[in-house]
Amino acid sequence: MSDRGPGTAAPPSPGSTTPGTRRVAPPTAGAPPLPVWPLTVMFALVPLWWALGAFYLGWAMLGAVLLALLVARGRVALPAGAAWWLVFLVLVLLSATRLDRVTAYLTFGLRYGFLVTALVVCVYVYTLLREGAPWERVLRPLGWYWLGLVGLGWLAVFATDFALTTPVEMALPASVADERYLQALTHVRLNEFNPWSRTPIYRTAAPYPYTNNWGTAYALLVPCVLAYLTSVRTGRFRTVLWVSLPLSVVPAFLTLNRGMFVGLGAGLLYLALRALVRGNARLIVSIAGLVLLVWIVSLVVPVQEMINARVSTTDTNIDRLDLYVRTWQAVQQSPLLGYGAPKSVDTTLAAEPLGTQGLIWQILYSHGIPALVLFLGWLVLVARRLAAAVSPAGHWLSTVPVIALVVIPVYAYIDPNLSIIFFAVGAGLAAVAGPVNRASVGPSSMARPVPLTPWRTRSIGRAAVPAGPRRATGIAAVPLRTAVRAVRRVTGAPEQAPAPDPMPAPDSTPAIPSPSRPAEDTPGPSGPAPASQPGSGASPGGGAT
Repeated sequence: MSDRGPGTAAPPSPGSTTPGTRRVAPPTAGAPPLPVWPLTVMFALVPLWWALGAFYLGWAMLGAVLLALLVARGRVALPAGAAWWLVFLVLVLLSATRLDRVTAYLTFGLRYGFLVTALVVCVYVYTLLREGAPWERVLRPLGWYWLGLVGLGWLAVFATDFALTTPVEMALPASVADERYLQALTHVRLNEFNPWSRTPIYRTAAPYPYTNNWGTAYALLVPCVLAYLTSVRTGRFRTVLWVSLPLSVVPAFLTLNRGMFVGLGAGLLYLALRALVRGNARLIVSIAGLVLLVWIVSLVVPVQEMINARVSTTDTNIDRLDLYVRTWQAVQQSPLLGYGAPKSVDTTLAAEPLGTQGLIWQILYSHGIPALVLFLGWLVLVARRLAAAVSPAGHWLSTVPVIALVVIPVYAYIDPNLSIIFFAVGAGLAAVAGPVNRASVGPSSMARPVPLTPWRTRSIGRAAVPAGPRRATGIAAVPLRTAVRAVRRVTGAPEQAPAPDPMPAPDSTPAIPSPSRPAEDTPGPSGPAPASQPGSGASPGGGAT
């Protein structure tokens, strides 16, 4: 996949590949290419990890496998924004000095593992695509993740009160398993249900402990699925994804997540405005079709009435506002490093701890104001970089950081959802930062191979441009011999045998076969091809009279 505009191809530079090849950035000498199967194990088997109770607790272990493969491979290039994230990780680690309980170190280590694993996933995906791994293979694990989310969502529709004591829960010591946060992660349920609510309702949650996490994952994964569908044009997996899109709307509506609708709507509005400015009618029609689909399903599922009934009979908004006020008051007492982790108090109307009900408040309370600035700065930076995308898949992936920015005041995603964001960002940055060659996977604009050339970036947020001179395009760039041969083929005039060149020029180089011509068009090892074969090796002017 390449997110370069038309007419920006440049001659291959030393160390690059010729058109039609799949590798664009050779790996470290002696190192094998990175495999895709660790991403498949990590993202595609989410229902299994959920049933074992290891979805949250084992996520960092799966990320450690990716890190080990990167370390074994050798030196890798870091994508844009990695430096910001590394500084953020340092500040988060320093905030651990503010913890005051032993169990708090366990939950801190779990959350810190999510932060590190997300960066590892981004670097892994970025490296895979920059080395020419097939686009459909790299992005497919996110498609499986999506199918697992939708499948568990429909299971929650039919088995509303299903709960499971998992093997991980039984293996943990009682003192650890009874911790409220860890209990929610290991004792799995299909739905979130609050029996003390005035109007209790089952809301889709699995594989997450809370329905807000499910809604966040849904808003983030929809653009990733559409990126796959717009770049891969064939295959059964593509058909399954198309079918799953309308089916997913029902469990999504049953979450009653207002933040999910707002985040996804903001992403679509952002993409629609960009398409309108650039005159991309096809993208505007795609967005309109998606909105129409949601509206049709809303006629069957009365989601608006359900949301109104829930809001009118609960004090959710009042509780959240009181929690936010108390959180900000506490942050003013420790603005630089925070308190290390959320903390329960008995001075708020809400039952939730300070530093919850929104990632902004979690980072502020747990890690301080500088950490929040770095986190928001990373999202803004990658959003600007991905705004340079020109391909359909790049357009959809560019909405992921925008959605993450919109939902950050009300939803937290320091969990596996953070790896979804970094997965999408890594794939998008690999496309925007330069060409990504791969073999064609079908009639898709994302599968056209482009030769690698040295790249430079003008400034933050602009598309990468070739450092060398731009290659000529158009009729004037067609060689005279090629033009004459084309005319002869049309008129039926016989071709003359090329005259052999007894003394080739000293600076002549072997001809590189073009991928658009058959193999028999290239010179053989014993000399020029027979005269009956067009495109045979010839001296300058030979065969053109």
